[in-house]
Amino acid sequence: MGGCHVCFLFLCLSSAMVVVSGSSSMNNNLPIIAFEDGYTPLFGDNNLIIHNDGKLVHLTLDQRTGSGFVSHELYLHGYFSAKIKLPADYTAGVVVAFYMSNGDMFKKNHDEIDFEFLGNIRGRDWRMQTNFYGNGSTNTGREERYDLWFDPSQDFHQYSILWTDSKIIFYVDNVPIREVKRTESMGGDFPSKPMTLYATIWDASDWATDGGKYRVNYKYAPYVAEFSNFVMHGCGVDPIDENVAMCNNAQNSKANIIPKHKIKMENFRNNHMTYSYCYDRARYQVPPPECVISLQEAEALRKLDPATFGDGRRHRGGGKRRHHQSKGRKAEDASF
Repeated sequence: MGGCHVCFLFLCLSSAMVVVSGSSSMNNNLPIIAFEDGYTPLFGDNNLIIHNDGKLVHLTLDQRTGSGFVSHELYLHGYFSAKIKLPADYTAGVVVAFYMSNGDMFKKNHDEIDFEFLGNIRGRDWRMQTNFYGNGSTNTGREERYDLWFDPSQDFHQYSILWTDSKIIFYVDNVPIREVKRTESMGGDFPSKPMTLYATIWDASDWATDGGKYRVNYKYAPYVAEFSNFVMHGCGVDPIDENVAMCNNAQNSKANIIPKHKIKMENFRNNHMTYSYCYDRARYQVPPPECVISLQEAEALRKLDPATFGDGRRHRGGGKRRHHQSKGRKAEDASF
């Protein structure tokens, strides 16, 4: 199955830690599973199509509905990854999401770790957003947005989440792009409860593209997002047996980004990050406790948008996004 059982926790989680301690190519040594071994359809009926014996899945958005899938198991920590190819042409209002959440179980105090891909009008690129919540802390938005160094609609690219008891690392094509270190002052804002893994495509016309200025235009439908190379390498939790403590005891939290990958991450953030809540002076007079301020990042964002990241008079930041029980149910060479 997709998750590691308790008796294999040490082996599985130690392997997951190797991902960030050694060469990025080690990510490719983790087992790739078939869709049916790790996931099940969530919504969308015929808008979810499985190809190539479970090696490829198409999620479609049309006027009738979006679509999505969900993991069989709950996980507490691990490494989770998929290769994704996004729809092309006019995609304003469309959101493709690859994320972890327990919102269906914890209505008022859910945890969440997100990759969200925000569509755009013709001639403008997709934007990528990362975010996380802990214990229902949705009032403290922790969004970051980025331009990508490739066209994500032309080929498959790998998007990965590493989640431990002390940090979260987001990767694109094995390059770390964001690291969140848990601090004591964060309290329950750091995701700490078991979550399931989701992928969805849905109509987010109200907020996704320029704050809702551009909406989904269904004359360009169907919009198809393609998923492959599924990796689910974590501690599977049985909510009946409540083996969460065993997951925590087995967890090796010494996940470190090696120096050459740290440089790549810094270069990516200095050149491709277009929004970070940590620098939004209109939103937070004092940055949230987990923020580590970089003078280079601050200067790059200030040049990009002086009002938001300079004197703080106006906020154009991460954009409001609605939470859902399951997101969407309603409806080349790097330059660094």
